[in-house]
Amino acid sequence: MQHTSEQYDDVIEKCRSLFINKMSDYGSAWRILRLPSLTDQIFIKAQRIRQLQENTTRKVDEGEISEFIGIINYSIMALIQLEKGIADQPDLDTIKATELYDKHISITKTLMENKNHDYGEAWRDMRVSSLTDLILQKLLRVKQIENNNGKTIVSEGLDANYQDMINYAIFALIHLKA
Repeated sequence: MQHTSEQYDDVIEKCRSLFINKMSDYGSAWRILRLPSLTDQIFIKAQRIRQLQENTTRKVDEGEISEFIGIINYSIMALIQLEKGIADQPDLDTIKATELYDKHISITKTLMENKNHDYGEAWRDMRVSSLTDLILQKLLRVKQIENNNGKTIVSEGLDANYQDMINYAIFALIHLKA
């Protein structure tokens, strides 16, 4: 599992670097987004990945890798929004946003390590297309929870679903050798 931890960290370093660079370009404008807006952004990316996996012809020269990175970063933004609430104006500088990013990815990595231990790294035998489908399933669950005003009766909450999407996207990127 040590190899998985190193691969995980390599993927996250690429995602984190892009997050920081976009913070430099745009600031924390994303802080005004409500959770359903972030969920919809993730959904668009997951749907695009599925289309790329099913279609042989591409009209835009971008592949699955950038979309999986987007799923990871938007999911971390959603976790930050869950913690801090929605802002009326951009309110985070790059240092504070990166601290929050690191906090949430640390929690999410610990979840991955615990599940990976219990499941015996079953994801390594999964196809990238199956990981995409699991992300889409999680998105549909998140949309239902959002439609229920964030309430669940017996199911895990929004945070656990976003964390699972991050981990599935990282697994896909490890498979794709991103």
